[in-house]
Amino acid sequence: MKTSVLGQHFGLTPSVEDIVRDTIIEDNSEEAFYVVDIQDILRKHKKWLLNMPRVQPYYAIKCNPTPIVLELLSSLGVGFDCASKNEIDAVMNIGVTPNRIIYANPCKTKSFIKHAADVGVDVMTFDNELELLKVRQFHPNAKMVLRIKVDDSHAVCRLGLKFGADIEKVPQLLQTAKNIGVNIIGCSFHVGSGCESADAYTEAIANAKYVFDLGRQLGFKMTFLDIGGGFPGTSVTKVRFEDTAEAVTKALDIHFPAVDELGNESNVTIIAEPGRYYVASAFTLATNIIAKRSVPMEDQTAMMYYLNDGVYGSFNCTIFDHWIVDPIPFPIDGSMDERQTHLTTLWGPTCDSMDCIKRDVVMPEMHIGEWVLFKEMGAYTICAGSEFNGFKMPALLYYVPAYTLQMLQHLPNWGRISAILDIHDNDGDSTAMDVYDVDHSLELISVH
Repeated sequence: MKTSVLGQHFGLTPSVEDIVRDTIIEDNSEEAFYVVDIQDILRKHKKWLLNMPRVQPYYAIKCNPTPIVLELLSSLGVGFDCASKNEIDAVMNIGVTPNRIIYANPCKTKSFIKHAADVGVDVMTFDNELELLKVRQFHPNAKMVLRIKVDDSHAVCRLGLKFGADIEKVPQLLQTAKNIGVNIIGCSFHVGSGCESADAYTEAIANAKYVFDLGRQLGFKMTFLDIGGGFPGTSVTKVRFEDTAEAVTKALDIHFPAVDELGNESNVTIIAEPGRYYVASAFTLATNIIAKRSVPMEDQTAMMYYLNDGVYGSFNCTIFDHWIVDPIPFPIDGSMDERQTHLTTLWGPTCDSMDCIKRDVVMPEMHIGEWVLFKEMGAYTICAGSEFNGFKMPALLYYVPAYTLQMLQHLPNWGRISAILDIHDNDGDSTAMDVYDVDHSLELISVH
């Protein structure tokens, strides 16, 4: 597959489907690949700032740790939610300062705690007394954030089963911290990954205010609130991001107002841990049909198609993230309208019969060598994929419109971003926009 392509398009900006089609035709390859819409990530950041200006986003690296995502968000001033030594190192290696990192894992490895102390990452979460004792031993200057358990019954992936202190245990935990000399600076919670209720945040923020009040009574300077993740990032959701943001803003205005009754500005820093919100819709996956079988049934013939990506690769999300994928037939030649439809099963390429992407979906008949697209595949896909059975993860193809590229060139880490995108002018320098007429719609695509 090509490493970079520059082309000028006059008039309308091409769609992601246009990019996929051109790539398939030009490269004549059967390898699966992602199209990464850089503008979509930037658009999500702008939407966040407009809808929740008081809440600082700390991107949850675990969701999608690809270098371009980390570089883009870092350049925009986003903080980072890290859960391990490697995640901390990943963002610090690209210039993120320790004060933009929260070590948001309530149960940490001892050596990782020591590493956080060594590199200056002080803010971290806990939810039990043994963790407090461990942190006191290995990072005595840590600034601890108490994670409480909240209602996550509306989430696709419930996290309260594993993390979070029961609200009844909060007084005891705070008192223990006071007794052993551990500094508590605030409270955190998580309503669950893929939360489908805006009201879940309302109750959780009220509970956090209770924790703040108890902490202040014990003499702690409670100045840090982490409202966790769970924010929707796809079009397939029961609640819009704007509705969630409105509920959060109203709850914050009640329990953590920006200005108190005496006119004093709040000293509470409020953050969140969005993951899928930023990246889910930016990644579109193109897969190729490598094999086909027909299965006679009593009243019809069912079809089985074998794709060159599966649950050991990108589609691990169907198991670990409970994501329901929606296959989109993508013929390069002709329409699907006249093709007969069949009950269809989609398989991955490995030799494991567990490698099933989707069963009993109705699709028009497809042929070996044709393509199937899957949109909104940016969250919890690449991060957990493997090369089991020798099948590589799909390549990443970056799509950057001209106006977006022009903006990126003004970012302080443009050098690293251009290296990832593999952007060069005719002299080999990373200054592509100096070569082309920026009044036209230059579309840049590159693979890394």
